[in-house]
Formats: sequence, structure tokens, C-alpha cells
Amino acid sequence: MRLTPRDTTYFDLLAASAQHLVRGASLLAELLGADRPGREKLAEEMHDVEHLADDATHSIMRRLNQTFVTPFDREDISGLASALDDCMDEMDEAADLIVLYKVDALPDRVSEQVQVLQRCAELTAEAMPRLRSMDKLADYWVEVNRLENQADKLHRKLIAQLFDDLAGDPVQLMKLKEIVECLENAADSFEKVANMVETIALKES
Repeated sequence: MRLTPRDTTYFDLLAASAQHLVRGASLLAELLGADRPGREKLAEEMHDVEHLADDATHSIMRRLNQTFVTPFDREDISGLASALDDCMDEMDEAADLIVLYKVDALPDRVSEQVQVLQRCAELTAEAMPRLRSMDKLADYWVEVNRLENQADKLHRKLIAQLFDDLAGDPVQLMKLKEIVECLENAADSFEKVANMVETIALKES
């Protein structure tokens, strides 16, 4: 039983962070289908969203430094905020590399990777408000873990495809491999968020 009031601002800030991920994943999906000028514009929009995500993370960290009572462990709040920020950073980097490397054609499986990220972002945004009650969260982390396993399989197939298709073009191989790795890292970051939510829910149950 809690004898101290809970500061619910953290829940709002974490939910806002997750909403930025939904926007970021959507922009990344748009970017894949755009022409080069369109990609440059969308990458700029992605940078703007990444800055907003950073601001949300900084707000959480500042509040942790200013308040004594937190709704759950301070380390868990800090870790969750950082993990959410990592998801955005990886997606932003992938978008940036696609533009900087002037990649015109991407394998179809890259779109599948991004679809996985979009679903992870949607699930994460749905889950963050539930931290208030710690209710109905198990389905979230189970599904994100399943999606991350799917992303792993896509990643392995993509890497194999790149080595098969681009054996004679090592520069293009290197460019695409780096982009694919960023997308895989983003999926890993979403799984890390889900695992942290599971840990928090178990502690608070």
C-alpha cells in the first residue's frame, strides 16, 4: 500500500515519448516510398521529431532530479526514458543514412522491417498510458518480443540477400548493410522497452 502521493506527470511524459515513436516510424515508412527530394524533406521532418523526443527525455530526467517521490523506481523511469529515446535515434539514423548515401533502390524486405517497427511503435504508444494502473501489459511485451523475433529473421535474410546480390559492388553493399543494421537496432530497442515494462510491472505487482 502506498502512503505517499504519486507524481503522475511521468506517465504523461512517457506517453508523449511513445507518440513520437509512432510519428517517427510513419515518417520512415513514407520515406522509403518517396523520391530523392521527398526523402530529404521527410528526413528533415524526422529530425524534428527526434528533437521533440529528446526534449521529452530531458524533461523526464530533469523531473527526476527535482522530485523525491516517483511512481516507481527512479532507475526504471530513467532507463525506460532512455530506451524510448534509443528507438527514435535508430530510426532517425536509418532515415539519415538513406538520404546521405543517396540510396535509390532498397530491397523489399526493408519495407517489411519498417512495418515491424511501425507495429512496435503503435503497441508501445498503447502500452505507456497503462503504466498508471499496470493493467493489461502482458500482451504488449509478449507481442513486441514476437515482433522482434520476426525482425531478427528478416534481418538475417536481408544480410544474406545483400551479400548474394551485391557481391560485385562492395560500396553499395556497405551502405545498405549499415541501413539494415540501424533498422535491426531499432527493433532491438523496442524489445528493450518492452522488457523494461515487464520488469517494472512485475516489481509493482
